[in-house]
Amino acid sequence: QVQLVESGGGLVQPGGSLRLSCAASGFAFNSYGLSWVRQAPGKGLEWVSGITNSGITVAYLDSAKGRFTISRDNAKNTLFLQMNNLKPDDTAVYYCTKSRSSTYSVHQYWGQGARVTVST
Repeated sequence: QVQLVESGGGLVQPGGSLRLSCAASGFAFNSYGLSWVRQAPGKGLEWVSGITNSGITVAYLDSAKGRFTISRDNAKNTLFLQMNNLKPDDTAVYYCTKSRSSTYSVHQYWGQGARVTVST
C-alpha cells in the first residue's frame, strides 16, 4: 500500500531553516508527481509546492518563492522541502501528497504530516 512518511519538522526561530523529508513506498515513485500542502492552526489546507515525476518542473505558492525549494531523489524514493528564511506565518502542519499522474495537480494520497513551528 502507498505510504508517505514525513520527517524534519520542529521549532525554529524566524529567519531559520528546516528541511522536510518524505519517505515514500508502495508505488512507482518515479512515475508520479508530488506536492507539499500545509495547514496552519485554525485555517484550511494550502498547497505550497509541487514537482513533476522527473523533477524537471516545479512550482511554488507565491509566498514560498525564493525561500522554499522542492526536490526529489528518485533513487531513494524521497521528497524534500528545503525551507529558508522561515516566518511565523509558515507555522503549520506540512503534508506530503502523491498525485494520480506525473504532474502534481491532484492529491490522491497524504502522509501523516510534519509540524513546523516558527516562533521566538
